[in-house]
Amino acid sequence: MGARVTAVSSNGTYSFSKPNRESVTLLAGLGVEGDVHAGTKVKHRFRVARDPDQPNLRQVHLMHEELFDELADDGFAVAAGELGENITTRGIDLLGLPTGALLHIGDEAVVEITGLRNPCRQIDGFRAGLMKKVVGRDASGAVRHKAGVMSVVRQGGVVRPGDAVRIVLPEGPHRPLETV
Repeated sequence: MGARVTAVSSNGTYSFSKPNRESVTLLAGLGVEGDVHAGTKVKHRFRVARDPDQPNLRQVHLMHEELFDELADDGFAVAAGELGENITTRGIDLLGLPTGALLHIGDEAVVEITGLRNPCRQIDGFRAGLMKKVVGRDASGAVRHKAGVMSVVRQGGVVRPGDAVRIVLPEGPHRPLETV
């Protein structure tokens, strides 16, 4: 099987984890319908406190299911939605995508990758020691974020587990992902 969605999650109230759903509807320029992080302006509490007028580059949070396999090898049981992501995937190197990559999901939805998720301390509240597993250093000593990527919705549509995902890379030189 190729790249696909394995779970979708949303929550209308602030909480660390998001319950899995049968489907979610992505709304162009806004995010996941009914999700607390949907909107044109930033919704993350820390970022709102800093500047409530900045654009929302974190409308949809995607995470690769392969991370859960890696975490399980280290003794951490984590399931889809538990780290707050909206769309869980398998078969895509999300962290290796460049800024501006488009993901065509299912029949209609398109999201544009804006950057890496910068995980917060709540991760250790969820599972003690987990933060060190999702934020570490690579061989050169550079910080490596592994808690998924953030995106904005370019074209709306319904997304369900099992939906195929097709990647379209941007033209020109690729810009590596930075935290947003």
